[in-house]
Amino acid sequence: MTTGIKAALKSLGLSFPDGTAEKLGTLIDELDRWNRKVNLTAIRDRNDMITSHLLDSLVVAPLLEGESVLDVGTGPGFPGLPLAIVQPERQFTLLDSNLKKIMFVQHAAGLLGLDNVSAQRARGEDYAPGHGFDTVIARALAALPRLVEIAGHHVGEDGVFIAMKGRYPGEELEQLEKLESPWSHTVTELDVPGLERGSRHAVLLRR
Repeated sequence: MTTGIKAALKSLGLSFPDGTAEKLGTLIDELDRWNRKVNLTAIRDRNDMITSHLLDSLVVAPLLEGESVLDVGTGPGFPGLPLAIVQPERQFTLLDSNLKKIMFVQHAAGLLGLDNVSAQRARGEDYAPGHGFDTVIARALAALPRLVEIAGHHVGEDGVFIAMKGRYPGEELEQLEKLESPWSHTVTELDVPGLERGSRHAVLLRR
């Protein structure tokens, strides 16, 4: 498994800390083990987990900004856990309303010794940490207009909201513009090895 992950990481063309492949391997092992008992993800095949959970999370690593990151609707910890593994200098808060998924995040973070991860059970609308975040990120959580309703208020001054999407979300961007939203946007295509080109994009929103 670790050999396969090392090859997958190499295909991203990014540099990662020593021990990254081993930690990611442990994460996939635990996800697979828990998934047999509690339904955490519809993805069952381990190779598909590497592509759709690990690589799909790590491609956004160069886009993160600042010291504090909020992962809204993290599910069983994606993209937050892989990003926290490869960027130990940042503090990650992983947020989800599903108890079993947050329990898995807490377990995985403890097992991997991720002191830079905090797992919180709450809906994005209801979460009240008392401060903003340098980066807020969400993967396939909701359409862009709804997404900024759910979590836009968590973006700190000069912060960025990264919405991870599939194909180019032209219709969602049009809807956002019709609302006369205070958010400006840029769109970056993400190249995830193993997935069709053009199938992943990141929308970077700024006030």
